[in-house]
Amino acid sequence: MNRSYPNTRLRRTRAHGWSRAMHRETVMTSADLIWPLFVTDGSDAEEPVESLPGVSRWSVDNIAKRAKEAVSLGIPCIALFPNTPSDLRSDDGGEALNPDNLMCRAIRAVRDACGTDIGILTDVALDPYTSHGQDGLLDDAGYVVNDDTVAVLVDQAVNQAEAGADIIAPSDMMDGRVRAIRMALEMAGHHNVQIMAYAAKYASAFYGPFRDAVGSSGLLKGDKTTYQMDPANADEAMAEIALDIAEGADSVMVKPGLAYLDIIWRARQRFDVPVFAYQVSGEYALIEAGAQLGIGDRDALLMEKLLAFKRAGCSGVLTYHAPAAARILNG
Repeated sequence: MNRSYPNTRLRRTRAHGWSRAMHRETVMTSADLIWPLFVTDGSDAEEPVESLPGVSRWSVDNIAKRAKEAVSLGIPCIALFPNTPSDLRSDDGGEALNPDNLMCRAIRAVRDACGTDIGILTDVALDPYTSHGQDGLLDDAGYVVNDDTVAVLVDQAVNQAEAGADIIAPSDMMDGRVRAIRMALEMAGHHNVQIMAYAAKYASAFYGPFRDAVGSSGLLKGDKTTYQMDPANADEAMAEIALDIAEGADSVMVKPGLAYLDIIWRARQRFDVPVFAYQVSGEYALIEAGAQLGIGDRDALLMEKLLAFKRAGCSGVLTYHAPAAARILNG
C-alpha cells in the first residue's frame, strides 16, 4: 500500500475523543488485572509496607474484605502471599505443608466470603517459609537443590488446592516442577486447578520491596542467581516457557514486567497460551516515588505502563495498582 500526504493525514483520527476511542488498538479493562495481596497473622490487622507506599499486609479476615472489594471493582482474581511468622520458619520450610497455615486460612476465608465470584491464585515457593530466605532446600554448601525441593513444592501445591486455590503459581524456578505438580493435582482429583507458571522469572534488582512484604529480605543468605534467570538471556526464556507448557502449564508468566517487554512479545508470538506479566514491587514503588517527586501524574503513569503490558501481548497483569487501575478504568 502506497499512502502519502495529504491523502493520508494520520492526525485525522486523533482530532476528537470519540474517534481516538474508536481507533484505539489496545484495550484494557478491570478484567485484565490480578491483585497481589499479602497475608499476615492476627485479627483485624493492617501493616503498611514501608517500601511499598499504599500497600499493606492484611490479616486473614481483612484479606476476605479485600477480596470483596476486588469483586466490586470487577477484578477477577487475587494472588496471595503470606508473611509467615519468624517462629514458624525453618530450614526445610515445613510450614508450607501445614493445612492451617496463613495461606490456607486466607484461601478458605476468601472462598467463604466470595464463593466462586473471584479466582484465587496462590504462590508456590518456599521463600516465605524458610529461615534462610531461599526458594528451596539447601545442601551443606548452601546450594538450592532441585529435585528434593520439587518434592516439597508438590506437597505445597496439593495443600493449597485442597484449601480451595483455583490457580497454582509456582514461582521457584526449579526444573521439572510444573510436570510434578500437574501429575500430583491430577492424582488428587484437582483436574480443574490451573497452573500459571512463573516460566521466565529473572534474578532482578526490582524485587526488594516484595521481600520486605513477605519478611524474607533480612533472612536471605546469598542470592538467587543459581535458579532465577540471567537478565541478559532471552533465548533461554523461550526454552523455559516451552518446557513449562510441555509439562502442563495452562498459562505462563514473565517477571518482572516492564524491563522484559521483549520477552513478553516473543512469548506471545511464539506460544499459543496466555502470557501474563508481573508488575513487580520495585516497578510499583518507582511509580509511587516518581509521582511523589512530581515527575508526572500518578494515574497517567500507572495506566501508561499497564497499557504497555497489554500492547506487548499480555492476557493480564499482576499489579499492586490493580484497585487504583480498576477505579480509573471503571470511570
